[in-house]
Amino acid sequence: MKCSDSATTSSIAVKDWSGRRGRLGDKIFLYLTFIFALIIVVILVALLIVLNVDAMPAIQKFGTSFLTSMDWDPVQELFGALPAIYGTLLSSIIALIIAVPISIGSAVFLSELAPAWIREPASFLIEMLAAIPSVIIGLWGIFVLVPFIRSPIEGWLGSHLGFLPLFQGPPFGLGFLAAGIILAIMVIPIITAVSRDVMRAVPITQREAMYALGATRWETIYRTVLPYCRSGLVGAIILGLGRALGETMAVTMVIGNSYALTSSLFSPGVTIASKIASEFSEASGDLYIGSLVELALVLFGITLLVNIIARLMVWRMVSVRNTGE
Repeated sequence: MKCSDSATTSSIAVKDWSGRRGRLGDKIFLYLTFIFALIIVVILVALLIVLNVDAMPAIQKFGTSFLTSMDWDPVQELFGALPAIYGTLLSSIIALIIAVPISIGSAVFLSELAPAWIREPASFLIEMLAAIPSVIIGLWGIFVLVPFIRSPIEGWLGSHLGFLPLFQGPPFGLGFLAAGIILAIMVIPIITAVSRDVMRAVPITQREAMYALGATRWETIYRTVLPYCRSGLVGAIILGLGRALGETMAVTMVIGNSYALTSSLFSPGVTIASKIASEFSEASGDLYIGSLVELALVLFGITLLVNIIARLMVWRMVSVRNTGE
């Protein structure tokens, strides 16, 4: 009887000790993950503080007029961000117009239609394209893409659609159109890879239910797969847009670096990232450096705003889908 009581007490003690160890491990894990998440927030806040401190000379002198001014004259110390903001948004929009249909179509093919022997090699090649350094893509753009855009693309567009402001002017090759195409090439792998993964995550029962109702493969994709994963597709597009907004080297090499507002896609232009990259090493004086840093702050704000809008759209889509279900 005493031996039995002793064994029972020992087993209770072991369980109690193992339970305490488990609770201690949970607490340690909780605190570690909290610290890691806090580090990200601290980095973000520190980045904002540093940018604001370095940009303060320009912020104090120009105020909000910095966002609407078209001047960039280091000699006269006149700086404005409007052409750079315009070029950043225009080149990114061109990239998305080209990249989104190609990426979504490729993702549909790879996830729904491609035979097994081509699916994995094609997916691997697409992911490899995303790993190519941007400077290499920029060099390819200068020596291959720009001459091809100059003739025949811009020549044909100018002769057939020259009555539109978008396609007026001499065919330089360097300009917004070249920058948009380069950015499209760089964001296609990102959007395609993420879109393919979210389409594969759609439950097979959704497809089987449509087939049971007599739907064709296209109807299944259009009415079931794409609506089910549309929030993921929006996220993929926003990831691509974020890459396009912040891309530097490749765009700097093909956009022409002309600080002006123009409606023609053939004209040279500038983006915020390319302006900072091309002039920061030559900048002298607190106001000049502060203006470039304020450009970086503006780009940070644009990226943050785009991500907030995207997150709101995703929440909206998810809530509508859940309500419908």
